[in-house]
Amino acid sequence: KLIYRDLVEDWDKASTLPKSLRAKLKSELPLEIKAETLRSQDRRTLKAVLSLSDGLLVETVLMMSPKNRNSVCVSSQVGCPLNCLFCATGKMGYYRNLTVVEIVNQVLFFERFLKKIGRKVTHVVFMGMGEPFLNFDNVLSSIKILNNKEMFNLGIRKISISTVGIPSAINRLRDEKIDVNLAVSLHATNDDLRSSLIPINRVHPIKKVLEAVDSYIAARKRKVMFEYILINGVNDSPKEAAELASLLRHPLYHLNLIPYNPTGIFKASNLERIKGFKKILGEMKVLFTQRFRFGSDIKAACGQLASKEPHSIK
Repeated sequence: KLIYRDLVEDWDKASTLPKSLRAKLKSELPLEIKAETLRSQDRRTLKAVLSLSDGLLVETVLMMSPKNRNSVCVSSQVGCPLNCLFCATGKMGYYRNLTVVEIVNQVLFFERFLKKIGRKVTHVVFMGMGEPFLNFDNVLSSIKILNNKEMFNLGIRKISISTVGIPSAINRLRDEKIDVNLAVSLHATNDDLRSSLIPINRVHPIKKVLEAVDSYIAARKRKVMFEYILINGVNDSPKEAAELASLLRHPLYHLNLIPYNPTGIFKASNLERIKGFKKILGEMKVLFTQRFRFGSDIKAACGQLASKEPHSIK
């Protein structure tokens, strides 16, 4: 309660505990979370670079929306082994999985920040650095802490996991019977293009991913989100819009369109191409939304998280 509900940052301030116990806890279980922060110009996005005990860095983002919605984008790994072509995290390579405490501390850091301005974390999305399903056990354990009524008490349907699509892990989540939101990063309508963008598609092609998703939906009766980054001249043609609409014909599929955030070799689709893409989706009766951009000016937007110096913090 002291850590997760009262949000005590220093054991010396835990006046309900004996001084001897406070001293012991301060030595053996320090509460400090070392981090540097950067805030966007519109003041609605805050990126934190957390320093881990072994000197590695991990980035996490707080997105503050109107109507008091405060979402934390959580990382599950330092770097990422999947090397997706459009993602800055993949370019930095893979270092290790995060522990349960390191995952939870990202939310705790922002919960402490929000308390000072009279707000609370309302949503958590596992869409930061790394592939959550490659750190399945620690991600699931951290979700249970976030959901626990004696800890963060965050509603389970306020928590989302985004994956490139690993069928065995989707099946495992199905069997866990935990009603988090599932999002699949699709980004292409055929295996050739998707494999060039997301190399693991060669191992887990679109058909196998969709089979696992359909099995998940049949068992959990939950809507699944499909994320689609719009990249100029790569996956944003009228033909691909029609193919995407045909691929996502399911009452419990929902499409989330994401304007590409610059990370190197690609360019974002222009407004005219996005408008044409959306028009075709609408005509073909596809349920979709377009994600609002958060924090691109501080490299905190989707696909932009990457520690330039992963071994040290200054």
